Amino acid sequence: MLTKKEKIAYGLGDTASNIIFQTVMLFLTFFYTDIFGISPAIVGTLFLIVRVVDAVTDPLMGALTDATHSKYGSYRPYLLWLALPFGLISVITFTTPDLSNTGKVIYAFVTYTLLMLVYTAINIPYSALGGVLSRDPNQRVSIQSYRFVFGMLGGLLVSACTLPLVEWFGQGDNAKGYQLTMVAMSSLGVVLFLICFRFTKERVQAPQQQALTLKKQLSTLWQNGPFKVLCAAALMLLTSMVLRTTLAIYYVKYVLGATELVTEFITLGMIGNILGCACAQPLSKRIDKKTAYIYLQYISAAISCLAFWLPSEQLFLAFAVYFLWCFFTQMATPLLWAKMADTIDYGQWQSGQRLTGIVYASVVFFIKMGLALGGAIAGWLLAFYDYQANAALSVATKDGILLSFTLYPAIGSVLVALIMKRYILDNQTLQQINAELALKSSH
Repeated sequence: MLTKKEKIAYGLGDTASNIIFQTVMLFLTFFYTDIFGISPAIVGTLFLIVRVVDAVTDPLMGALTDATHSKYGSYRPYLLWLALPFGLISVITFTTPDLSNTGKVIYAFVTYTLLMLVYTAINIPYSALGGVLSRDPNQRVSIQSYRFVFGMLGGLLVSACTLPLVEWFGQGDNAKGYQLTMVAMSSLGVVLFLICFRFTKERVQAPQQQALTLKKQLSTLWQNGPFKVLCAAALMLLTSMVLRTTLAIYYVKYVLGATELVTEFITLGMIGNILGCACAQPLSKRIDKKTAYIYLQYISAAISCLAFWLPSEQLFLAFAVYFLWCFFTQMATPLLWAKMADTIDYGQWQSGQRLTGIVYASVVFFIKMGLALGGAIAGWLLAFYDYQANAALSVATKDGILLSFTLYPAIGSVLVALIMKRYILDNQTLQQINAELALKSSH
């Protein structure tokens, strides 16, 4: 029986992941351009190269976890083995040694690559673990709702505490402040990963006779139509989402002219994220997951467009619109991750092979490609609109930041909705598939 305690323990694993994920999303571009002194164009290219390299390792990690058989299970042991390395590399990434400009780029490239690789190595098995805690589709939405509520609590911690901790630890030295802040954040993340390991249990097992090569797994996976739809949606979703969240600091600082309110702005957004994730399960009980997901994308697009037309002096409205965008955008997130487990059931029903690790790894591959494109496009757009760190910006540059923060992500949300119209696994189809799988397993 899946208890609330176990769901919370699983969710705390995403709190740990988000301490790094949200720090990278919200602060790493700003850290590189304004603290470490790397040009935004180089940062954009750096993000693209590193994240593409990292994403390629995802299917390999998924296949490795599916082939792992230990006394702790297939996925849980990686939380135990990799928690401490994850924490250490996170600190090193936000450390700023005194180097030449070329040396800084090389250091950023090496440390960010290591961070993304270790993130893959712990997050792929963590994500796959959510698909083997229960076979019940409703429980899966509940599991993912807990996951993302607690994950966004990690994001709330990052958004609310990072800049105040940087100031407190640094005492005027922002480089030192970021480093010590990451020491504190990463230490907490290590503890939370270990709690997740200790209090969860793998229940859904792959068929005992299953033993496929990576090539055969990928070939089998490619026959899974709903899986391919999710991959395309994830790529477009993360590209637009990361573009918007990366530029949030620039939007507040330069478009709204409210540098002192950056922490409050991104913290309010994180609260919207949490409340949105918490509403996913009640929504899925009333509306089919596919239908709900499509409409949430249209709503997110409309809200993002609305922000373009707001006068910069209307701070209250700007904050409210960002809160609403975060609320509706993140309400869709648990639905997307619950769909991943559904495509695994579909694949087992279709081919007889249950490819849990490789499915999560492959979707995460496209998520990371979206991360790569979103982060890279943000850096390139800043360079295109002639952004200069810590300088007075022209009206054209500010307008470019506004456009990139509002209308471009809205286009992405609309495209996600159009892609998801091709997804065939509604609730009725899933019930039929699970009934047939249960019948097969009983024989």
